[in-house]
Amino acid sequence: MTRRPYIVGNWKMHGTRAMLSEARAIDRAAQRHMKVEVALAPPFTLIHPIHREAEQISVGAQDCHQADGGAYTGDISAAMVADAGAKFVILGHSERRQGHGESDALVRSKAQAALAAGLRIIMCCGETAQTRESGKAVAFVKKQLKASLPAPADAPADIAERITVAYEPIWAIGTGNVATTADIAEMHAVIRKLLVDLYGEEQGREVRILYGGSVKPENAAEIFAVPEVGGALVGGASLTADSFMGIALAAGEPSDH
Repeated sequence: MTRRPYIVGNWKMHGTRAMLSEARAIDRAAQRHMKVEVALAPPFTLIHPIHREAEQISVGAQDCHQADGGAYTGDISAAMVADAGAKFVILGHSERRQGHGESDALVRSKAQAALAAGLRIIMCCGETAQTRESGKAVAFVKKQLKASLPAPADAPADIAERITVAYEPIWAIGTGNVATTADIAEMHAVIRKLLVDLYGEEQGREVRILYGGSVKPENAAEIFAVPEVGGALVGGASLTADSFMGIALAAGEPSDH
């Protein structure tokens, strides 16, 4: 990949204004490490405060609603998060799919709404431990991703700039379990082929594919050395500048592999 590694922090339901100091520290560190593109997805309440202060990192949202507006109490549209300063939105995260019953079709409609609002999207996919143990992980992820991503006819012309895919095996999220490098390589190769099949050689080759699931500074270099891994979607380790930028540093170093 010729593009800079993309390291995205997903703060999930963590963070009050007291966490702005960590965001500032991440932003300062990112200014010193230009080989890597660094981004944060804080809770909705912190999108604007971080966007207002950040000089280097981009800020995004963890979700958006598929409608432009209307009688949807408690929901936030893509245009609203863009107005707050978000540049991208994470969609299809397993915690949304499982905890909120989001179907592939709903995730796709959110993706279309986000793209229409001028946002970039990070599309998540990943299998459960049961699916992997049954030998169906590859088939599951291909089906899930194909049904969640915008159809080729609906995709923007600059697909590689607007769409990122994040492979996050559900059994590795927040558990301390990390997929083997062989498992990561296999799934990322499958995802790359799917992207080329959907969007063509030129665009499909350039879409970045992130890995997520218990990524830490200690294992980051090994993960980034895997073919087709273009960065990481980081959960818990993104909550402090030290651990998050440790991962970003590993992404910016040339691989020995």
